[in-house]
Amino acid sequence: MSGYIAEHLKGFVSRRTDGALIGPFAPMLRFPAFGRAAWIYTKALIDNASLPKAAHEVAILATGAAMNSRYELYAHERVGEAAGLSNEKIAAIAAGQRPADLTEEEQSAYDVAATLAGGRQLPASTYGRAVRAFGEDQTAELIYLVGGYCLVSLLLNAYDMSVPGREEGLPDDAREEAAGDRS
Repeated sequence: MSGYIAEHLKGFVSRRTDGALIGPFAPMLRFPAFGRAAWIYTKALIDNASLPKAAHEVAILATGAAMNSRYELYAHERVGEAAGLSNEKIAAIAAGQRPADLTEEEQSAYDVAATLAGGRQLPASTYGRAVRAFGEDQTAELIYLVGGYCLVSLLLNAYDMSVPGREEGLPDDAREEAAGDRS
């Protein structure tokens, strides 16, 4: 798990200074009878990702916002920025709002994620819009992505996996670490 995380999940803190994994990985490891399956599902989402990066991150951010998952938002605010989302879009989505300047793909991803993560049935019109934006296979990927990140967010919330911070001896993010190097 550690090697895969180091190779594929970058831009946010996923381990403590002592090397222990944090975020959703800690409860996956602590309860392997369930965590193994959750990890396999998470890896499948990563290994088979074909959605446009920005739409992918919009969906994850909208899911994290709907689930009020602090660590999920922390991690994917950084990943979303690397995927080209503006700070304004990221902030609005993290606050549970739909930005007015989303692209067509981003709008579809947001609407599907916000609807499903909000516990509502996906309307045929929203599904149809997603199929027009992504095709049927990528729409299925989007739906599975939302489901997977609902699970991840639930784990993070259930086990109170909070945002890495100074109290744990970790930098908030690479920018804070870099700013500290300049002081």
